Amino acid sequence: MLAVATAFWTQKNITNYLQLVADGNYQSLRRFTRHSLKRIIFPLSMMFVVLVGRVIVERIFTSAILLNVAVPLLFSLALIRLMVYLLRRAFKPGPLVKAWEHLISTSIWIIVALHLLGWLPEVVRAMDVVGVSVGDVRISLRTVVKLFVVVGALLALAAWISRMIENTLRHSRHLTAAAKVGIGKSSKFALYILAVLIALNSVGIDLTALAVFGGALGVGLGFGLQRIASNFISGFILIFDRSIRPGDVISINDKFGWVQELRARYVVVRDRDGVETLVPNENLITTEVINWSYSDHQVRLKLPVQISYKDDPEQAMKILVNAAKACKRALDDPAPVARLMEFGDNGIELELRVWIMDPNNGVGSVRSDINLVIWREFKKAGITIPYPQRDIRLVDGASLEAVDG
Repeated sequence: MLAVATAFWTQKNITNYLQLVADGNYQSLRRFTRHSLKRIIFPLSMMFVVLVGRVIVERIFTSAILLNVAVPLLFSLALIRLMVYLLRRAFKPGPLVKAWEHLISTSIWIIVALHLLGWLPEVVRAMDVVGVSVGDVRISLRTVVKLFVVVGALLALAAWISRMIENTLRHSRHLTAAAKVGIGKSSKFALYILAVLIALNSVGIDLTALAVFGGALGVGLGFGLQRIASNFISGFILIFDRSIRPGDVISINDKFGWVQELRARYVVVRDRDGVETLVPNENLITTEVINWSYSDHQVRLKLPVQISYKDDPEQAMKILVNAAKACKRALDDPAPVARLMEFGDNGIELELRVWIMDPNNGVGSVRSDINLVIWREFKKAGITIPYPQRDIRLVDGASLEAVDG
């Protein structure tokens, strides 16, 4: 009890001190030191108290068997916790390993403790006794534990290798953005499958037996996992047919924005408000999508304008063209043009057609700039934009009465 209390007190005070000095220069080094010490302070403090207690007990009773065993156990706990943390920092396998770091450290320490106590062979034999038989194959508790350990280790290694591949691809100048995403995701998927197959083979599970589970998996996909599988497969279709690429400007339903990232299940689309929408991959395959930058970045914008029947349409059309030419983002070739579309109920329908080269910078700002110039030039020229007009016809014998108020 004294050792535990001393360890808690020491850990709390040293952690608080390290928190106070975490600011300032060399923040990353200080943070690394603080997190490292947090993992070894508790077991080392307990070990120090146990060492002092062992000296006292040996002077009184000449023997301290339990304390002699506790010292290497506590030292191994500190060493294992530190090594797992250093490996996680070095390999950075992902958030899952970070969340399970304490569980992994404790599991390794239990195995080391059983080995130091000489109990590990007995525990292994007991785990071999407990098991079930599936046909000609017997699955023991030891096999299950070994499978989880090997799968976890190989998946962490696969995640680290795939992250290295993605980092290498990210700095490559010879590949397109779509090719980088495609190679990265394909390699990650292949590494995960390979890790699982190696793990199953390492524990003695016949891989041909997976055909039975493949049928069950197909049934599961047909029911509950259908949408997940559809989004996953659609993601690979988007990558390899290059219809949607990072950096593209797309419109889907009422969403307009830039493709930020292609993920296994969804695509991240960021609009001009900074809002990121997660669009399922299946929607991009089955729904009509407007890709403003698919094969050619040149995009034509249409700006409808209406003028009164009292105004000269030719003069108004010249103003429209000059307003488009005043816009910096409007292209000179193809040149902007104005067309008289129809004679509407309320006025003459005109349309200005403008080509731009950078839809990735947005199209609303172009419309706004041109419309402001049109409004100012129309006011100078005395051209009016008509209101809706209605003809009122009085039936014979009817009269209008003035109503007060």
